[in-house]
Amino acid sequence: MAAFETLQECVRCIYDATIPRISFDADGVCCYCRQYEEMECDYPAGAAGRDILAATVAQMKQDGRGRQYDVVIGVSGGCDSSYMLHLAKKQYGLRVLAAHFDNTYNSRIAVENIQRILEALDIDLYTHVVDNEEYQRIYRSFFLASVPEIDTPTDIALAAVHYMAAAKHGVKWIWEGHSFRTEGISPPGWFYMDSKYVRTIHSKYGDGRIRTLPELTLPRWMKWMAVDKIRKFRPLYYFDYDKEGTKRFLADTYGWQWYGGHHMENRSAYFANNYYLVRKFGIDLRYSEFSALIRAGQLTRSHAVARIAEQKPFDEGILAEIKQRVGFSDAEWERVMCAPLSHYTRHRTYKQTFERLRPLFLMLYKMGYVTRSFYHKYCVLKDDQMVAIRPSCYLRQPSGATASEPAAESVA
Repeated sequence: MAAFETLQECVRCIYDATIPRISFDADGVCCYCRQYEEMECDYPAGAAGRDILAATVAQMKQDGRGRQYDVVIGVSGGCDSSYMLHLAKKQYGLRVLAAHFDNTYNSRIAVENIQRILEALDIDLYTHVVDNEEYQRIYRSFFLASVPEIDTPTDIALAAVHYMAAAKHGVKWIWEGHSFRTEGISPPGWFYMDSKYVRTIHSKYGDGRIRTLPELTLPRWMKWMAVDKIRKFRPLYYFDYDKEGTKRFLADTYGWQWYGGHHMENRSAYFANNYYLVRKFGIDLRYSEFSALIRAGQLTRSHAVARIAEQKPFDEGILAEIKQRVGFSDAEWERVMCAPLSHYTRHRTYKQTFERLRPLFLMLYKMGYVTRSFYHKYCVLKDDQMVAIRPSCYLRQPSGATASEPAAESVA
């Protein structure tokens, strides 16, 4: 760690020179803080944000005429998705269909939170449960591939399930719970995901069979956007979202329970964020979260520095569960954790296709079908700009694992 002690740090947030594609201006402020300022202009809060929200909701209601629902909202039992259900139903009077993907790793608290919110708001639920044995085989493949994106099968399936629910019921809008003011946006180079990546990894390191895991293939995705006209919207972008205040509100109003940390309502996400990414890849997602909260004025830099120095909590029982369910002995698990680090560019993905279709995705972004972050990371930045695998690709060099340069093998 001594090698990192003299690295330049942002004077505003807690990002430093180990963050992929970071730069600092003459005032010592990092490019991600400047990007935040740009996004605040693009996605205003206050009265301007309320006007945008109101206009979008009016469009949703118009598009939903003659249908059972106006909007699909993904639910996980987490703070953001739970609050969106309240916001859509109680504040804006939208007819909501909740959608949930069960990767078989839901925590008890998450299940209870979902039940309480849906019952209190009288909201219907569309759910898809993956076959347990199939998911464990796919999960195991990602461990054997030695890439950081072990939760990508779930993340892609979540997006697919939202579209599946919307398409089934003729819904034209999906609400997503991300807030750049409280979560930030992960730097290019930390993670990559698409459906072809999932299938390629499982073909190389598993049996390749995918039957019940929802896939967001490019033809399927294009059909949902171009034919079914399903758009995505992030309502939390348009007001000063107070995360701590929201937690208290949900607890007081619905008996909602806090689960201890960002994305910790699901045990596989908890495992990835609090154990695997930190110990194998040196990626601590609190840097992104705390930096976002600093920029939003919800956390002081000194408090963030103190909190980031604390070791992330981890329940060793979840490690035992993961090893048992995925089928790793202790010796095999040690080999997984010490295997050379790999990178998405070593595998077949849609990345080069996204780059070739950049003009199309620019149009889709402007029309509200894809997000700004997707367009920038997946269509504008090239593979070599997403940072090849090497120690500086990751926030902190971990102990045990080593880095290996990727072969140029990405074929869309």
